[in-house]
Amino acid sequence: MQDTLSEEQKAKDEFFERISLLSQEMVKAYGKDFAMGALVLGARWIAEGKAGAAGEASPSM
Repeated sequence: MQDTLSEEQKAKDEFFERISLLSQEMVKAYGKDFAMGALVLGARWIAEGKAGAAGEASPSM
């Protein structure tokens, strides 16, 4: 079994940590329903190819 993480695995873990922290903030501020909805909507935009590059406006609903 591999004891050390690859650079890619470390980078992915950092993103998961950021998602976790952001999710906690959203739950604290607006509740679980809002946080889940926002994350699902983000996943939907990614799946549909609507997630813009950094600095672009978010997709309209």
